[in-house]
Amino acid sequence: MGRVRKIEDEEDARRCLLAAERAGQGAGEWARAHGVDGRSLHAWHVNLARGRTALAPRRRELTPASRAHAPVELVSAATRSTGRYVLEVAGARVEFGDDASVATLRPVLEALRSC
Repeated sequence: MGRVRKIEDEEDARRCLLAAERAGQGAGEWARAHGVDGRSLHAWHVNLARGRTALAPRRRELTPASRAHAPVELVSAATRSTGRYVLEVAGARVEFGDDASVATLRPVLEALRSC
C-alpha cells in the first residue's frame, strides 16, 4: 500500500470533495484512488457540512468523564509496517500495522469494550 497524504487545509478539502462529486464517486472511494487519506477527507467533509472550518473549530470544555472517552488520534513514527489492519466496532475505527504491540493495543481495545 502506498503512502497517502492528509488534507492540509479547507481549500484542499473543498477541491478534493468537488473532484469526488464530479467523478460520481464517494469521498472514500475517490480518496483511495487518488492517494488521499480517506479519514482526513471524511473529517473535513463532516466539519464543512456542519459549518466548521480550520479557522472556526468547535470548542468544547471536556469534563473529567468526557475526557476519559475523548477521541485521540494515534500516529506512529515508524513507517516500516508491512501490513495494515482496520478494526471497526460500533462506529469506532482503529487502524494499526504489524508493528503494533499487544501493550499498545490492549488499552485501546479495553476502551472500546467499555463503550
